[in-house]
Amino acid sequence: MTNFNRALGGVAAMALLAGAGTAMAETWPDLPVGVKNGIAERIGDTLTVGLGSAGTQVFALDLTDIAAGWTERAAFNGPAPSQPATAVVDGALYVFSGSGKASEDAASPIIFETVSRYDAQADAWETLDTRTPAGLLGASAVTLGDGRIAIFGGYNKELFDKYLADVTAIDKESDPEGWNAVVDAYMGMEPEGYEWNDLVLVYDAAANAWGDLGEDPALPNTGSAVVETAPGTFLIVNGEIKPGLRTDTVRSVSIEGDSATWTDLPPVPAPEGGAVQEGLAGAYRALTDKGVLVAGGANFLGARAAADAGNWYAHNGLAKNWASDVFALQDGSWSLVGQLPVGLAYGGSFAVDDGMLVVGGEDAERNARTEVFLVQWDGETVSIVD
Repeated sequence: MTNFNRALGGVAAMALLAGAGTAMAETWPDLPVGVKNGIAERIGDTLTVGLGSAGTQVFALDLTDIAAGWTERAAFNGPAPSQPATAVVDGALYVFSGSGKASEDAASPIIFETVSRYDAQADAWETLDTRTPAGLLGASAVTLGDGRIAIFGGYNKELFDKYLADVTAIDKESDPEGWNAVVDAYMGMEPEGYEWNDLVLVYDAAANAWGDLGEDPALPNTGSAVVETAPGTFLIVNGEIKPGLRTDTVRSVSIEGDSATWTDLPPVPAPEGGAVQEGLAGAYRALTDKGVLVAGGANFLGARAAADAGNWYAHNGLAKNWASDVFALQDGSWSLVGQLPVGLAYGGSFAVDDGMLVVGGEDAERNARTEVFLVQWDGETVSIVD
């Protein structure tokens, strides 16, 4: 039996613990505004969602009083970040990096290097006296048992800031050749050319200090779905290895002290009727008492074939796809078990009683959604509870 399968042996206990304190809901209240590319973290019995498309707005749902609906909390204390990395330590929510405009009149967005902390009890934000060691746009953060935060992936700030500044400075309508030249040069690089963060960074919240656990042995990525399957063991599902190109790989990493041990797992299977799994970015995920659920996510159909043929601007001319598939990992094997009501990505997801709660996200029209619904899986059948 592998370490990962042993970890999944504790799935039921962990999933029930994650859902403890949740009131029974006949209906799940929708968000006051659509939220995509923002934050979604559980602090005790409270779900906290916001930022991204919601700007500086933050909302909370008390799982012991779901009927009261979402309440607005203190606004974020700086420029609104999109796709930051987040984690919770000792009841405080930490927000790392993300991207946005540093001021309303800024010519182009940048990747932020800031770290902010939200004190849920005081309903107050503060910017901490530290900087991220790397650009963490699209990175994934997890809380370790000793109170540290481990962070995987993230964009290269210098390269992406320059690209955004260059492409924003050109009027696409009056100078399409110049605009295309900038885009083609950036999008046409091989994955290694983007110099994304390849270290497993570690932030010690108590000491306000940074370290690392060495390099990720695979290509660094962004937008992966990360699930804790046992204390200190995390499943990293898919993600983006360069703009427009995803991976179907699934890995497990176990962190103990200053050591990270990696294990490759079976990839996510192809969708129904499809020959290839392009890989999913921004998918929803949760650990349930029946196994791990991964749903939705976005990709470009045909991008992997283009990259395999040496065309590294792999998504050029391809339509973006918002997936609706619901996959389950049980006993070390993936299966396609159901469908979301519509294709969705880049929203929030939580393990609650009876399944995975899907909160907001982006649809095929690129709208930020307000809907909140429960994905229930009994080990055989998926059902949706609004």
